[in-house]
Formats: sequence, structure tokens, C-alpha cells
Amino acid sequence: MAFQSHGEGIVPVFAQQSAREMDRIGRLPQQVIDDATFGCLQAGWDRAVGADADHLKSVEDIDRCLAAGFTSFTIDPGDLVQTTKRSPEPADLHGVPWDALEDDLGSLIRRYSGRSMVLADEVLRFEEADVLLAVAKYGRAVAHASTMYRHLMDRATSPVEVEIAVDESGSVTSPIEHVFLAEAMTRLGMRWVGFAPRFVGEFGKGVPYRGDLNALAVDLVRHAAIARRLGPYKLSLHSGSDKYEIYEMAREATGGLVHLKTSGTSYLEALRIAATHDPRLFREIYGLSRENYGAGSASYPVSADVESTPAAAELRDDQLVELLALPDSRQVLHVGFGAVLTNLDGKGRPMLRERLRSLIGREAATYSSNLREHIGRHLRPFSAVTR
Repeated sequence: MAFQSHGEGIVPVFAQQSAREMDRIGRLPQQVIDDATFGCLQAGWDRAVGADADHLKSVEDIDRCLAAGFTSFTIDPGDLVQTTKRSPEPADLHGVPWDALEDDLGSLIRRYSGRSMVLADEVLRFEEADVLLAVAKYGRAVAHASTMYRHLMDRATSPVEVEIAVDESGSVTSPIEHVFLAEAMTRLGMRWVGFAPRFVGEFGKGVPYRGDLNALAVDLVRHAAIARRLGPYKLSLHSGSDKYEIYEMAREATGGLVHLKTSGTSYLEALRIAATHDPRLFREIYGLSRENYGAGSASYPVSADVESTPAAAELRDDQLVELLALPDSRQVLHVGFGAVLTNLDGKGRPMLRERLRSLIGREAATYSSNLREHIGRHLRPFSAVTR
């Protein structure tokens, strides 16, 4: 197991799936918990584990994941993050839910007027226009996050942890916006262990980071400084899988107070087995994923150009595995999981899922070895052994 070999000092979260992914494949929260638990027992894992109900957007999501025994809840109010003009005027803030924020415009302006904050080697100055932009952009999201948080705390019968995620919203979270979010949530009585801002650049699913690495390094340092100052709490890197070039800078910026969320790692490694051991099955999976890319990508921050990906018929069997190394086709395969895992035969039975599962059973040793190495590459930069 990768964590046994490379995960010293890292707490794994084996039961981790978003509400939308559970819905997409018809999986119940209890099944996520049970599968991860029995996997731990099978592998002989007897150390700490987490269980994260990821990207929850409603109180109904919270209720069903609480009932299943999840211990960590990622509240995602990103749908309520507003796209607004760069310099809003006070008159542009008529839609801000001041009552729910337990605030008003005058008090907000007075709190930040003339304020500054030292972040690492720079000083963050709070200009009125930036503060107004922050509340216009995130005010509704904070109000919704507070509603979900209070619902969770009212119903939880044992200790739970909370993460706040706005990483899938349309524009980058500035340092001032991070401060506004954190301080507004604190005023509303919220406590959290992790925060996922929208960083600069692109965090696509299962592909390398796209963007200026120097700009990301600066962004990580700024956000980490705010998280230490106003928390401390972890910075969370969502869709963090396969971004090996950013792990060292993330660890250094946060001092290891970081939550790396991988996405689709075991599924994509299962497809690698299919590409090398059952080309016919892989061709069917790839073709279905291409056909369903539009629907599959609708709720994900992906940027694949499906038209640029080759059709399976254009490739020899020994070329199929290359599709898992190319960013466009890898993202197509990644977000196609819903169509693949719910694909039914003429009698209403899950066809591709069972064929893939059977193949993995036959090639269990190779799959386990590949997965151990793949996950290990993610863990080594964060492991206590390598620090």
C-alpha cells in the first residue's frame, strides 16, 4: 500500500467522494464508507483514516452523509460566488444578504478602512474597492456556507471537521477576498480545518498544472500566510492529482499544513490495466467517454478539446495506453467515469463496470503495484521521511 511505503506523517482519507459523483453513478454514502472500511481491513491498515463528504452544496447532502458516518464535510458554496465588475459601487451591493451575514455596509467599510496586514515579505492593504468587490463576489456564498454549517453542527452527534471550498468558482480568490471570507465566517461562528480557494492557473482533472508556476508559488505563499494568521487551517488543493511540479512548493508554503485531494487516481490506473490487458474493453470505455464528454464535463473544471482526441479506431492496440498520458484524452477518460460505470447491457445489468472489475481482479497484482507507485509519487513530497 502506498501509504505504508511513502505516507509517513500523512493522514489518509480513503472514504472520499463528492455528492455529485455519488449521484452520477448511483452510489450511496454508506457504500463509500463501507468500501473504504473493508479496503482498510483487507490491506491491514490499522492507523488513522478520514472520511470526507466532498463538495456538498445542500443541507440534504449533509444529512445523508451524516447518516452514513462521514467525519469530514467539505461545504461548497461555489455556485453562489458572483461574477461582478472589477470596482463595484455601494449601489451595486443590493443583492448582498446583509441580514444573513449579520453585517451592514457601513460596518464593513469601517472594519477595513485603513487596515493592512503583513503577509510574509509584503503588506496587504485593504482598499475600499477591493473590500466591496469581496462582499459582492462572496457575500451570498458566505451566507449559504453559514446555513449549511449550522445545520451540520445542529445534527452532528459526534465530532466532525469542516472544510470550505470555493475552488470551482469562475475567478481567482484574491488575498483580500480570502481574508474577507475567513473573517466573515468566523464572525458567524464557523470553525473549519481546511480552505480551498480558487488559485491562479488551472487545476484540471488528473492532468499537470496549467499556468505560471512562479505566479502559483506567490499565490500559495500569500494564501498560506493568511491561513496561518487567521487560523491556523490547512490550504486544500482540490483536483490535485498528477500535479507533481507543484507539490514541493505547496509543502514549503504551508509548512505541511495542506490537504491534497486527488481525483480519479484509482479509476485511471484501472483504465491503464484495460489499455494493456484488454484493448477491446478499453476501446469501448474510451469511445463511450468521448461520446459523453459534454455531459460528463458539465460540473467539472476541465479544459479538454474532445475534437482533438483521436478515435479509438485510429489507434493500434499498443498505442491505447498513450491516451492516458495526453492531457485532452486523459481528461475525457476521467470525466467519463459516470457513463462507463452506469453503462447497462440489454438486460439492465452494469456491463462495462463488471467487465472492468473482473479484469482488475485477474490483474490484481499489477494493478496494486501500479497504484502504489502512482499514489506514492503524490505522497513522497509531503512525507515526513522526505522533509
